[in-house]
Amino acid sequence: MDLLNTLVDKGLRRELPTREEALAVLATSDDDLLDVVAAAGKVRRHWFGRRVKLNYLVNLKSGLCPEDCSYCSQRLGSKAGILKYTWLKPDEASQAAAAGLAGGAKRVCLVASGRGPTDRDVDRVSETIKAIKERHEDVEVCACLGLLSDGQAERLREAGADAYNHNLNTSESTYEDITTTHTYADRVDTVQKAHAAGLSACSGLIAGMGERDEDLVDVVFSLRELDPDSVPVNFLIPFEGTPLAKEWNLTPQRCLRILAMVRFVCPDVEVRIAGGREVHLRTMQPLALHLANSVFLGDYLTSEGQAGKADLEMIADAGFEVEGADEVTLPEHRTSAVGCHEDGGGCHEGGGCGPATAAAAPAAGEPRTDLVAVRRRGAGTDLAPNA
Repeated sequence: MDLLNTLVDKGLRRELPTREEALAVLATSDDDLLDVVAAAGKVRRHWFGRRVKLNYLVNLKSGLCPEDCSYCSQRLGSKAGILKYTWLKPDEASQAAAAGLAGGAKRVCLVASGRGPTDRDVDRVSETIKAIKERHEDVEVCACLGLLSDGQAERLREAGADAYNHNLNTSESTYEDITTTHTYADRVDTVQKAHAAGLSACSGLIAGMGERDEDLVDVVFSLRELDPDSVPVNFLIPFEGTPLAKEWNLTPQRCLRILAMVRFVCPDVEVRIAGGREVHLRTMQPLALHLANSVFLGDYLTSEGQAGKADLEMIADAGFEVEGADEVTLPEHRTSAVGCHEDGGGCHEGGGCGPATAAAAPAAGEPRTDLVAVRRRGAGTDLAPNA
């Protein structure tokens, strides 16, 4: 296919595809899907080999957010039955992080619900970062605390943070349909603040919210312009009790096309499969490793993920290897510009899922509500985390 040959050539040269080419990837048929995966896989392997970076989320503060993001189980007015708790103490957060690091993660993503941190919150997170790094000197720490005020990114950097995550989520033209309590421009500003402070910027998207192909291409092109080091791709978890609970728009094939499009547009960037992979990719998760070079291990913010052991087995069975703590994630031309690697990112709540109980296979395209499991273990509970 001439389109795919062109996109591979451009990806190896870090050349931006045209909008028409990106849209054409999303419009390819299921018959051509494996060709699309193979082509994007060439670009992925050129820049990242067969390494898979593992990241681990720690939800520092869960629920009770004043913002109205329609996709989020922690939003204002959410009726989702999620865990709700206030700030973890630094030692509690450090213990939670240790579980993910023991499972092979090299980055810890510290996430807190809310519009943005107060200066006291920044102090609190700074102490948490220091507590984690005292125990694990080489770990990468990414913070995801919402909109940043002037000077806060610098303070996080001084405390030892390596990265900051703040996702654009959707296109500028549709943003106000998803959130009204802050703007798309606010999010762009926070990513720019992280960049300016010397933090590795992480920013990504959520697919499956009823957007058009044009919206997906718009947000990914905007991300390319912002130039984050990491782009987490979340697939919407339609939590009961949120405005988007009925938005079951994704198939495994569409998820793979979206990941391929992101890889072609952002060829040399850490592309992370984030929330929702178990729910929407399901048994086709291993194919996604040919497109993305990074995943979250274990559970997500308010939903359960695949067992950490199963993640590691999937990576090995697919012929990939877990990236070691001593390996540099990004290509050399990117690491010379910043002091670290991802997103944290992705540190977004797309959601995840726990293992479903045995049942008859659902009809194709049927909403998999059975795969959405609220997190009841790990941070904020007395139960051991999944890692």
